[in-house]
Amino acid sequence: MKRYATTGIIMASLVAVTAVGCATGSRSEKIGSGDIVADRQRLMKLNGASWADAQAKLKAGNIEGIAVNAETMALNSEHIPMMFPQGSLTDKSKAKPEVWQKWDEFQKASKNFEVWSVKLRDAARSKDAAATEVVMKDFGRQACGTCHTPFRVPPPQQPAPPRS
Repeated sequence: MKRYATTGIIMASLVAVTAVGCATGSRSEKIGSGDIVADRQRLMKLNGASWADAQAKLKAGNIEGIAVNAETMALNSEHIPMMFPQGSLTDKSKAKPEVWQKWDEFQKASKNFEVWSVKLRDAARSKDAAATEVVMKDFGRQACGTCHTPFRVPPPQQPAPPRS
């Protein structure tokens, strides 16, 4: 079962990376959905799914399996800046205007995500559970948070359950 899930993530990653590359390539024909916001949201959801799967693998003790998820995120990170062309802030987008106002910082945050993904991949490939856990512990804050906090509108807060 785990093998099928890992294979599915790899295949989805390859499809997403290929679609991103084709959608942003220099060819004049339109490939991909034609909706850059939807395309980047799919790419980010793939990153989220890869991260969630990596966390599940850590809990299950499948340290080496985390490398596949980290590689997916590393490959995806290379495409993030091109998924944010000028003028792509729409009502469907969760991006803040700061993406374009602070473009250099946004690109650095994307590169940081790549660096952390590679660090996680390499730790997992080493089969060193302790080293992998150290990277996993800080990954969300250091890899994802450095972009989500300044450049993404936070998700709506869920109302507190009523007290009885």
